[in-house]
Amino acid sequence: MSKIIRTEPNAILSKAVEYHGFVYVQGCTAKDTSKDVKGQTKEILDQIDAILETHGTDKTRLLQAQIWVKDIRDRDAMNEIWTAWLPKGGAPARACVEANMADARLLVEIMVTACK
Repeated sequence: MSKIIRTEPNAILSKAVEYHGFVYVQGCTAKDTSKDVKGQTKEILDQIDAILETHGTDKTRLLQAQIWVKDIRDRDAMNEIWTAWLPKGGAPARACVEANMADARLLVEIMVTACK
């Protein structure tokens, strides 16, 4: 049976789950909710970089991304940071939708899947 690796699991979720060379990253949100959507996006992408590194991979191996923004009008500002972060020619399959967030101060949440 293949091994499942869970990073920092708790009663609700794991920071990431690795299985058969795939890394499923939790929905990441900014810790500093005083930042604007660009600042929160940058912070989230830094978190994703760190999680992927823990699992021996990086953003060049992204397969899929799901992005939730509190206000869809912030999509362009978020995309400025997102596209600058992505490796050239390495955009994953992606969805981006407007959503109510668990905390009103959260402006964006990003979840990715990568391979090793």
